[in-house]
Amino acid sequence: MSKLVISAVSLFLSLGAAAVAQTATVVVPGEVRTYVLEQKSPSVTFEGDVAIGTALPDTVEIHTVPDQPDYGYVVVNKKRVLVNPKTRAVIEVIE
Repeated sequence: MSKLVISAVSLFLSLGAAAVAQTATVVVPGEVRTYVLEQKSPSVTFEGDVAIGTALPDTVEIHTVPDQPDYGYVVVNKKRVLVNPKTRAVIEVIE
């Protein structure tokens, strides 16, 4: 019985670690956030939840951040969103 409990606990802990690894956060440079907050970009409407990992459709124009090729941004549903321009996936919702 104790071997079964130990196996179950080990499985639970390993699955928990895998879930944490999948939700690792990206450390965004402060100057990227500052730049995005200062821009006057129109908001686009997006049906659905805008959350970290959400891939934005091709119809949403992603704006570039000068000298920061790994970051783009867009204002979606009146929230500023940092995006990976290569994958179009949301990195962070700023506001």
